[in-house]
Amino acid sequence: MSIHDASQMSETKKLYRQIADSIAAEIESGRYTPGDRLPTERDLATHFGVSRPTLREALIALEILGYIEAKHGHGILVTERHAPAMPITDSEIGAFELIEARRLFEGEVAAMAATQANDEQVEELEKLLKAMADKDPVIAEKADREFHLMMAHITGNGALIATVENLWDWRYRSPLARNILSRAADLGMAARIREHTAIVDALRNRSPAAARQAMHDHMDRVIEHLLNATEDFAVETAKRASTERRKALAKKFKALAISLEA
Repeated sequence: MSIHDASQMSETKKLYRQIADSIAAEIESGRYTPGDRLPTERDLATHFGVSRPTLREALIALEILGYIEAKHGHGILVTERHAPAMPITDSEIGAFELIEARRLFEGEVAAMAATQANDEQVEELEKLLKAMADKDPVIAEKADREFHLMMAHITGNGALIATVENLWDWRYRSPLARNILSRAADLGMAARIREHTAIVDALRNRSPAAARQAMHDHMDRVIEHLLNATEDFAVETAKRASTERRKALAKKFKALAISLEA
């Protein structure tokens, strides 16, 4: 399967897996060999006709599977194939997929909640907002989850509640999502509080349009943060590898100097 023939990709697989499988097939066929550089992210995204998040999801899947590595200043390089750090099954949900789904779904949940919220519920959301600012990440994360679940509870719709809970908790069940989200443990605390405050304000004003937009703004920022975080992770990984190489060389030269002096 050619990297330049996206139209041949199976319609039954998730989009990021279709792209990952297409690139992996090129590597397996020998078109790209260890050390070769793949086209840039921009070129790949344009070729496959997908967004940056979808393309990034595919590349991270390939990285986990041991096909490629991103090196700062060198681009996306094909690696010597090793056993993958973790398996990726067809049931895997990626972090970007997950956030995009939440953006679509929870935007409507927020709009619906704005038409039904009472003063007591708004006050409860404000309490959770304060807990989200706690220095303890466990407390902050729990409050964030409860905030989004309460938005669903306000709608009074059991199906919406179950769906929001399932979308939120999928990050813990999916190794791929966990891998990406772990690289962005700090999702910008100040921005997160500001964005959730806008959601609460929209509910207080009983404005469905404002609530939907505030939720969309929040999820858009999370997606952008994940993109930046995965880029930064690649840079830091390259820096660490470079540092280790320098240390190894320094140790080797030191041992050589000692042997010469002897």
